[in-house]
Amino acid sequence: MSTTYTIDTATSRANPTPALRKRLTVPAIRQRKGAEPLVMLTAYTVRTAQLLDAHCDMLLVGDSLGQVIYGLPSTVPVTLEMMAAHGAAVVRGSAHAVVVIDMPFGSYEASPEKAFESAAWLLKQTGAAAVKLEGGAAMASTVRFLSERGIPVMGHVGLTPQAVNVLGGYGARGRTEAEAEKIVGDAAAVAEAGAFAVVIEGVMEPIAIRITQEIACPTIGIGASAQCDGQVLVAEDMLGLFERTARFVKRYDDMAGRISAAAEAYADEVRARSFPGPEQIYPAKG
Repeated sequence: MSTTYTIDTATSRANPTPALRKRLTVPAIRQRKGAEPLVMLTAYTVRTAQLLDAHCDMLLVGDSLGQVIYGLPSTVPVTLEMMAAHGAAVVRGSAHAVVVIDMPFGSYEASPEKAFESAAWLLKQTGAAAVKLEGGAAMASTVRFLSERGIPVMGHVGLTPQAVNVLGGYGARGRTEAEAEKIVGDAAAVAEAGAFAVVIEGVMEPIAIRITQEIACPTIGIGASAQCDGQVLVAEDMLGLFERTARFVKRYDDMAGRISAAAEAYADEVRARSFPGPEQIYPAKG
């Protein structure tokens, strides 16, 4: 899909011109079960959202921003205020994709009422269409509570990064029969509670296939299976901005290398006094 650009005269920056079409809706996403695969990427800034929007059905403002943007060791320290700031930026930068925002650790686990308070605040602050929360059967009552009160919820089962301290790391889940059955049960529980989609992360492939076949809402895989109803990746991983990525990431570019090369070229020209050149300065008139 091509993208056209206009110049923002206030900043002199080129901004993509939004396509003249309506933003996708949560019901439209739910109806894609078993149809054309759903495309989802993370976005944390206006500019990233502008560039990804035309190609994605959903943009996820993930709490992975704790690591990607802030250099934190995990997603656990991320706050509601962080999510709100970045979520609002992504909504401003998009015109087509459904924007889903992660509920950070500690903002929803205590009770359905606490989850509603946090989720309602996030949606008011950002304009996002839905929230995502981690957890299976234990969070089903919360998913139902939010859904019945007008807040669309995306579930998240399997490897749940917010529970890294309990899980003991980021390894693939479902290696034992008991754990596999629990993950399947977790997905069924949140789907039956009203989740409009469920992320399946870091599980053995047969688990993802079985869940996709058994639950009524779309599944979004990440380290799961191509047979899921859609896929999500952290955009910075997919673009090759980090030296190390997880097994389930395919690097579609080497942006780290390209940025480093551009910075090196700039540094060389500055040190050689060849930048700025005649095209970049304002000479005296007359």
